[in-house]
Amino acid sequence: MCGIVGAVAQRDISEILLEGLSRLEYRGYDSAGLAVVDKDGHLQRLRRVGKVSALTEAAQAHPLSGGTGIAHTRWATHGEPTENNAHPHVSCHIVVVHNGIVENHEPLREQLRARGYTFVTQTDTEVIAHLVHWEQRQQNGALVEVMQRVVGALRGAYGTVIMDSRDPSVLVAARSGSQLVIGLGVGENFLASDQLALLPVTRRFMYLEEGDIAEITRRTVQVWDKTGQIVARPEIESQVKYDAGEKGLFRHYMQKEIFEQPQAIKNTLEGRFSHGEVTLSELGESANALLSQVQHVQIIACGTSYHSAMVSRYWFEALAGVPCDVEIASEFRYRKPAVRPGSLLITLSQSGETADTLAALRLTKTLGYLGSLAICNVAGSSLVRESDMALMTRAGTEIGVASTKAFTTQLTVLLMLVARIGRLRGMEKQVEEDIVHALQALPSRIEQMLSLDEPIETMAEGFSDKHHALFLGRGDLYPIAMEGALKLKEISYIHAEAYAAGELKHGPLALIDADMPVIVIAPNNELLEKMKSNIEEVRARGGLLYVFAEQDAGFTASENMKIIPLPHVEQIVAPIFYTVPMQLLAYHIALIKGTDVDQPRNLAKSVTVE
Repeated sequence: MCGIVGAVAQRDISEILLEGLSRLEYRGYDSAGLAVVDKDGHLQRLRRVGKVSALTEAAQAHPLSGGTGIAHTRWATHGEPTENNAHPHVSCHIVVVHNGIVENHEPLREQLRARGYTFVTQTDTEVIAHLVHWEQRQQNGALVEVMQRVVGALRGAYGTVIMDSRDPSVLVAARSGSQLVIGLGVGENFLASDQLALLPVTRRFMYLEEGDIAEITRRTVQVWDKTGQIVARPEIESQVKYDAGEKGLFRHYMQKEIFEQPQAIKNTLEGRFSHGEVTLSELGESANALLSQVQHVQIIACGTSYHSAMVSRYWFEALAGVPCDVEIASEFRYRKPAVRPGSLLITLSQSGETADTLAALRLTKTLGYLGSLAICNVAGSSLVRESDMALMTRAGTEIGVASTKAFTTQLTVLLMLVARIGRLRGMEKQVEEDIVHALQALPSRIEQMLSLDEPIETMAEGFSDKHHALFLGRGDLYPIAMEGALKLKEISYIHAEAYAAGELKHGPLALIDADMPVIVIAPNNELLEKMKSNIEEVRARGGLLYVFAEQDAGFTASENMKIIPLPHVEQIVAPIFYTVPMQLLAYHIALIKGTDVDQPRNLAKSVTVE
């Protein structure tokens, strides 16, 4: 959610700021803006509702020039998406951009009104601008000293960058729960909420830690920790590639990323097998001692990552014999969990900046877990840096807000982890060999499945006038039904629910009629006959069925039952495989509905607020 880019340089930085914002579009936003101080010390500001492209067009019509500036993409929390509420916000000569939420903005607003300040926006961010201005008036001093006083008055999770148009040689940043990274250049320095924004100008980065305040100039970077002490944060040479590229022949990034999944999974698997065994050598030799002690797994995640965690619960228990619990991070962090002996904490996040997941990880530091392991797609993220161990999914840059390849690569990493822990616990060698074989065959299986894109597109036409849908799955495919329902909701705005098929008779059958499409995931496994019984329950009540089943599963199409016959797939990896047709179905329905597929309304890819 939201994106920040800032720069202090000798050259004109407007294009750098705009390019940085365009690289942060994946985060989700509803407006964009930038402010630049020109060579004469004049502040120039542009803001627009909508896409970064609208801001770019405005900048072409009204050019901004200068060597110091800040830019922002806003995802509305306080106040509607309007140009007036868009960042940057200004209080006299103080300019502010801000990610996150100032939870105590209302009492601060009243204090500032009493001091004579007039608020012209509905945002909580304007409070920061006026506070900085007030503190600077009370005690003259460096901008960083002013910010050190201001942060003591703020409550909430935020990342903010401050600029004083009277002294454009300096930017000041503060981090409390929302990532900020400094990009190190030669005679110029940068700030952003994600290193992807800065890859065109630098590969050297410094990550701010929780509570840090930083002052950057063209030639210097200085950081103070939450106690006010000057600290040295490590410099990192980034190996990350911004590999989104252009959409090419694809209509949307989401479509492109669906079709990239065979290669993404190959990247995930590369170098992680040896002689029919899963190695995960990046965890290091010391990990063996820790993983061999695992008696229980606790997984914490949100959204799509929660669904991948739910699938892995079946794998951990059935394949590795390890009890596993899965919990939504926002629920976990607000209760008092009892930690089981020998419990490994696993956190899942695509971005590694998910606010609730990060907060849950920090909460567990003193609860007695064996250790923490992050599974993530961003190597330099907060979640990775704050965990004891990490496994990268290697999905590559994912631009579409609705996750596709990040999800299937998460599942791939989880299954490899199950094999690794299972072997340390005495799993039969044949089981691990079966897992390795199934994973190695998976990319080609998905390539076969993707050839069915046109039949799925034709099937999607039946949803043109639908407003509700029901997804059914059983066993480790039940979470995939949940993921299918989520994808449909996210990008087509159709209300969708998922149920374990055995639960039909406990309530959902009341919803079944000719206007309620029922999407069934029916792999050829030991639960197939049970699923066929559930399908008959729907047919008997006049329901309209869309069945995704293996081609030899014995289904016959009829007027009210459409069949998509899928290629054979090894049952161990069926949840990963059956995810892909659910993605395609949601994508084609969204096209019919005419929604914004890559950036659906009200959503953000990186959820950095509660």
